[in-house]
Amino acid sequence: MVRFIEENTKLVEKETGNKSNNDVTTTKKKALQDIIINNGVGLINSWVDSMRACSPTHLKSLLKQSSWLTEHPSALDMFEEILHLSEGKQIVMFLDYDGTLSPIVDDPDRAFMSRKMRRTVRKLANCFPTAIVSGRCIEKVYNFVKLTELYYAGSHGMDIKGPEQGSKYEQILQDSKSLLCQPATEFLPMIDEVYHKLVEKTKSTPGAQVENNKFCVSVHFRRVDENNWSDLANQVRSVMKDYPKLRLTQGRKVLEVRPIIKWDKGKALEFLLESLGYANCTDVFPLYIGDDRTDEDAFKVLRERRQGLGILVSKFPKETSASYSLQEPDEVN
Repeated sequence: MVRFIEENTKLVEKETGNKSNNDVTTTKKKALQDIIINNGVGLINSWVDSMRACSPTHLKSLLKQSSWLTEHPSALDMFEEILHLSEGKQIVMFLDYDGTLSPIVDDPDRAFMSRKMRRTVRKLANCFPTAIVSGRCIEKVYNFVKLTELYYAGSHGMDIKGPEQGSKYEQILQDSKSLLCQPATEFLPMIDEVYHKLVEKTKSTPGAQVENNKFCVSVHFRRVDENNWSDLANQVRSVMKDYPKLRLTQGRKVLEVRPIIKWDKGKALEFLLESLGYANCTDVFPLYIGDDRTDEDAFKVLRERRQGLGILVSKFPKETSASYSLQEPDEVN
């Protein structure tokens, strides 16, 4: 596991240059960049502006839908092609949870997957090794999924465990009990401390919700009025400025507080493939389905490996390293 865990202390370089109001691509890139803690109010304001400009209802985004679908066609329409690509290979499934297996909802505690989806995932796990890779902590995502035959990678891949005893894929591992990967254990006290501070600090912002996901903290602002986004970002920054070993990144209406280590969903994918004995195999076909920016790390790994493919779940055009697209969890099912 050691070769997967490298300390990454390099912060994202401060953005320079003038912002072009007509350049939607540049605006999107800025919206997706990590928030640099020490760059102050100017960067926060830039982030809020980018969030508004990148709203899915933005006209230019809608106008790009047709050309985007040409580059990232529907996985349902291309199903036969995907079957052909995977022919004769061992399929390994990787699935995000929120927005992929369950709909995105205002209250993250009520992001329930349907019974139909649970049946589908159970059938899938009977055919292929299947992993849930989520930003949630393992305990929370397991309480939603409730399937013991799966691999779970929580906290954006910083907490990984294998199936419970009796899974048909348990015997693939040399020692299934050793399939436990927690590269950020030393940060647990710090994460817990920041969680409690953020809960107290954001109380004044209506709709803000802070979630402790064990190895990361999520600050949800889906129910926060857009006029209060800047205030919330400043509240979060006021806490984070005292923790240089933590970084703040952005997801779908959520700010993620994470340790500054070189570990993400892409690293989790590689760790699981190696644990299953597929690290150097040419006849393995990893298939990753996800909807968020954090899933892009896994999509990029698949492109770099030139193995398998990524499928982005989105109703609107996004910059992505995925090969195909689906619009919503029903299509994932």
